[in-house]
Amino acid sequence: MSEAMPAGKNWFGHPRGLTVLFLTEMWEMFSFYGMRAILVYYMTKHLVMDQGYASLVYGTYAAFAYFTPVAGGWVADRWLGKRNAVIIGGSTMALGHFLMTFEPAFFTALVLIALGNGLFLPSLASQIEGLYRHGDERSKTAYNIYYVGINLGGFMAPLVCGTLGEVFGWHYGFAAAGVGMLLSLVIYLAGARYLPAEPRRGVLPASARRPVDRAVRERFALLIAIAAIVVVFRGAYEQNGNTLPLWIDTGVDRRLGEGWSFPMTWFQSINSLAVFAFTPFLVAYWVRKAKRGRETPLLRRMAFGAAVVAASFIALGVLAAWHETQGLRVSWVWVFAWFVVFTIGELHILPVGLALFGRLAPEGFRATSIATWFFAGFFGNLLAGGLGTLWSRMGHGGFFVLMGCFAGASALLLRLLGSRVGDVEPHRDPAYPVVGAR
Repeated sequence: MSEAMPAGKNWFGHPRGLTVLFLTEMWEMFSFYGMRAILVYYMTKHLVMDQGYASLVYGTYAAFAYFTPVAGGWVADRWLGKRNAVIIGGSTMALGHFLMTFEPAFFTALVLIALGNGLFLPSLASQIEGLYRHGDERSKTAYNIYYVGINLGGFMAPLVCGTLGEVFGWHYGFAAAGVGMLLSLVIYLAGARYLPAEPRRGVLPASARRPVDRAVRERFALLIAIAAIVVVFRGAYEQNGNTLPLWIDTGVDRRLGEGWSFPMTWFQSINSLAVFAFTPFLVAYWVRKAKRGRETPLLRRMAFGAAVVAASFIALGVLAAWHETQGLRVSWVWVFAWFVVFTIGELHILPVGLALFGRLAPEGFRATSIATWFFAGFFGNLLAGGLGTLWSRMGHGGFFVLMGCFAGASALLLRLLGSRVGDVEPHRDPAYPVVGAR
């Protein structure tokens, strides 16, 4: 380990630095998801953008939120250092969130948030490993704790930023996201003494680099094949922040009793709530199966997750189509149930896929392997933006069924690939770290 661990007492059984990183990421996610919760509504309702154009803007922005960390991690490792990258990235994101309150600065603000995210995201999470000595058993659960912070921020964001945006005006929601980003920076700076010291930066000498031999090329060919399939999956999955909110606004009966309706942005908190509820049970189930020698290969697990998401979209499409023919809105209860099933599928593919890419990474190429996963998010969001332009050209029920077909195709391809290559991942630990991926 190249980073020096800070001395001091533990908090909640873990190094103090983990609490600092947990809270820093929680508030950063609050700002990220708070802005995302109202972005499509802001474009279509306030800026009066055409829905197809708004979908392309949303998809491009979300795509670059995955692309910039690839370059940002490289810049941080070689020039800025992790701490400087977090501070510069966080400040840039905060500026972008506050600029969202001014209509003429809309596109400038999106660029700043995406660029700041590129420096912030990889530089913060990569400090976790430096908090623990080699062989420290607590490091196995550190990433799961960190993932709770990600989802806690994602849960609060639509409730706060979404409500402010809907009730008082969209600009108040964006300003709240900016305040969240400032809180993230303050927590990080205040707790900096509990974080690992910066490692020596610079490019490794040629003698320290592993050669790109046949084994490395074959491993990356497999990773690229998996990433390409995940691109197809994300084309459907990412509609949960793009076209689905538009349908919740116009096609869902959000009334609870007489005289009160759920704010439409609140539905985007259900995803994080379901992550809290089901992650412990899924992890315990997977660990129990592994101890009995019946662990499901990760590619097969990913295929199952994609199939669950496909089934959820097809069921939603049938439900939406039937209500459209009857001239009715779908009850919010059905949408709540849909998010629960959707999230169960997500937990089987996205965090599992990230873990698979970390485990399959050839020695000396871990960062490149994770970058390949981020590229799947980049191209997947571009595809989602393009598919979202079909929303205003076809029936909403048919659109959801089409998304189910995309997710189903990815499930089939993952299952076929898994059958062909077999159980390829090394079995180091059944309780592998689950790191949140946006």
